[in-house]
Amino acid sequence: MVDDIQLAESKSIHRKTGKTFYFATRLLPERVRHSTYVLYAFFRVADEVVDNPDGRSPAEQRQRLEEIEAAALGREPTDDPVLSAFSEVRSAYGIPDEEVEIFIDAMATDIEKSRYESYEELESYMRGSAAAVGVMMTYIMETDEMEAALPAARKLGEAFQLSNFLRDIREDVVDRDRIYLPRETLEAHNADIEDIESLEYTDETGAAIEQELRRAEQLYRDGVAGIKYLPRDCQLSVLTAAVLYADHHRLIRERGYDTVSETPSLGTLRKIALVARTRWHWLWTDDPEAVFATVSAVPVAGDHRTEHPPNEPAPTR
Repeated sequence: MVDDIQLAESKSIHRKTGKTFYFATRLLPERVRHSTYVLYAFFRVADEVVDNPDGRSPAEQRQRLEEIEAAALGREPTDDPVLSAFSEVRSAYGIPDEEVEIFIDAMATDIEKSRYESYEELESYMRGSAAAVGVMMTYIMETDEMEAALPAARKLGEAFQLSNFLRDIREDVVDRDRIYLPRETLEAHNADIEDIESLEYTDETGAAIEQELRRAEQLYRDGVAGIKYLPRDCQLSVLTAAVLYADHHRLIRERGYDTVSETPSLGTLRKIALVARTRWHWLWTDDPEAVFATVSAVPVAGDHRTEHPPNEPAPTR
């Protein structure tokens, strides 16, 4: 079992580096919350190898990822508290080795790949870096409807990551020389990738960001539709995470889709307000899709207005 030292280290990493997700994680029942801290810490340990290489060469980064994978899968001993804790959680909940392997493969992609030609290419990357995370989370929630829940979990994971990509365009260029907007999307709007590389915002780039924002919003709708397949005591937390991540879309729209010149961020008071509003509406309905449509910044399907209208009807249940 995961010991107190392993749990404390994992929780500390989660609290410091995953502030948005941490808000939602605190709503999980303890049986899931502690394992979620471990999962998130593992994701960050692997991610840091490629995001902050600390002078490691590409070959050394790949070797370190291989070491992390071997420890995570229990194939090699480790004294790293996060990796040993993750190995125990993986074994206890029957998380497939394949999900760990494709996650590590996605991290390895970031070592040398920094541009994506098509959305299909980006989607393939997200299958490892985001969808695999959704799958692992679903396993530790121990749903009785795994077959129905997994496709939606993958969609929601991709939605979260696509929101992050669109929010962090400037940060990704400045810190890592990466651009996750597909070239085909940019070209469809006559946007030049060179403008993004030089941190110059244009209306054409904004149009490309808007297109991908709407794609992400469909992923949210598809993902939220599957929350009902999760255990009841986990549904509010996942729904709240979706509301919080999607609220970045409001910030992006308020900036006229310009995340090239500045990176927007949610304030703590806004997060607290969204958590409270989500919980309030959850008290009056057991329909995740209805609550999401009421509280989130994602327009209902078919509504392409640039702002999600305030929608606070009195509870009717």
